[in-house]
Amino acid sequence: MKTPYNCLKSWTCLLAGLILMTASCKRTDFPVDKNSVPGAAKFSASPKASNANIIDFKNESGGFKVIWDLGNGTSGEGNTISGSYPEAGTYTVKLTVFTKEGFASVTKQVVIAQTNTDMLRGPEYDALTGTAANVNGKTWVIEKGTVGHLGLGPITGTTDEWFKAGPEEKKAFGIYDDEMTFNLNGWKYSYVNNGTTYANKDNAKDLGASGATEDVMVNYTPPGNMTWKLVFSGGKKFINLSDNGFIAYYTGSSQYEILSITDDQMYLRTTSKAVADQAWYLRLSRKGFTPKPPVVVEKPLKAANLSDDFDAAGNITWLAENITYKKAYDNPAPLPVNTSAKVGFYAKKDGVDAQYGNLQATLPYRLDLSTKNKVKMKVFLPSYNDFSKVNPKVVVKLQNSLLGGNAWTTQREVAKVLNVFNSWIELEFDFSTFSADTVYDRIVVQLGGEGHPNPGIFYIDDFEFK
Repeated sequence: MKTPYNCLKSWTCLLAGLILMTASCKRTDFPVDKNSVPGAAKFSASPKASNANIIDFKNESGGFKVIWDLGNGTSGEGNTISGSYPEAGTYTVKLTVFTKEGFASVTKQVVIAQTNTDMLRGPEYDALTGTAANVNGKTWVIEKGTVGHLGLGPITGTTDEWFKAGPEEKKAFGIYDDEMTFNLNGWKYSYVNNGTTYANKDNAKDLGASGATEDVMVNYTPPGNMTWKLVFSGGKKFINLSDNGFIAYYTGSSQYEILSITDDQMYLRTTSKAVADQAWYLRLSRKGFTPKPPVVVEKPLKAANLSDDFDAAGNITWLAENITYKKAYDNPAPLPVNTSAKVGFYAKKDGVDAQYGNLQATLPYRLDLSTKNKVKMKVFLPSYNDFSKVNPKVVVKLQNSLLGGNAWTTQREVAKVLNVFNSWIELEFDFSTFSADTVYDRIVVQLGGEGHPNPGIFYIDDFEFK
């Protein structure tokens, strides 16, 4: 089998690449700004003198917005842009120009005469495949023992701040025996799933699991003859897979940004086809590699001294998880036992995705419950809530954040079920029973119960843990 390196040797490879441009082959007939785009969109393409596999493109038709699809898996904006084409082949480049009267687009084909293997060498290629000398490619598996081997965060963020899977948390879903192999010889990508794949609930219908309300394990046969490419765009590195290929966990995406890669470990970010605001994260290890346990710097043990009146600045940084939370909200009933003008607004959202919503705070220390172990808080439950569907329940939980998505498994909680509505009530949550526990660094406040999709509106005030 020829490798790209061997292919290079078989050519008089140091000759400049032959770049052929075919005439415009496609055009949309939208109205254009005649002052800035005379006739139609058009652009020039010129290979760099130093490297015929890098093409400089220039918009020659004006317009206030210029968008490029470079045909190599990358895109960009601006009147000028460069595209890298390490491999020989024909690439279709599309320019779209926007004017005040509409937009116009044009495509051209760029033919790269020969592969430039110098552009295919680099730490990412070598780390991903084990180099071309590794004829069987390199196999990766999900790093199941590491917190965050599967994670979720906002598409606008850079971390899996919404969810981190705990060690082996997904062992029932057939993901840990999946093997992904990248081979530089022929750019082959193989996905061995041993019959089942773990699929994201919002995208599982693509694999035949319609109506899923949770992530599911599905019977699935991956396609054969898949290929991969590394794409460099905007200072980022991406793995692009052919034939709707994916890596272990199905989200409907075939493109993965490489956040980090070494010979032994790889951290990837991808998107969800069905839910535009989600970014998914995957940690993988080379098959046979055993990661070292992370060095955990234990937080100091300290007695709580926390308070928040939800009006002036308290000393707690709250995170609203799948609820609507507003600070300094008008008190719906400024009467005893709470005459404050402003309180906290807590709305349990409607829907399955919000059934475990809560207000939480992760502290820079572990709570010393032998010293301080009582939480006080005022709550107001409006009677207009449908309490046949939403629980008139207030819960305070203490969790160990180091367990990631498994933090709930060792939590301590104290719950109060109320039967008084439209009045402020002062509650105390006594954790003295757990005074010997020293691992908790997170406080979770939850109103309206959990495990159901029904909404509810509540008010809170004068939180104290001191």
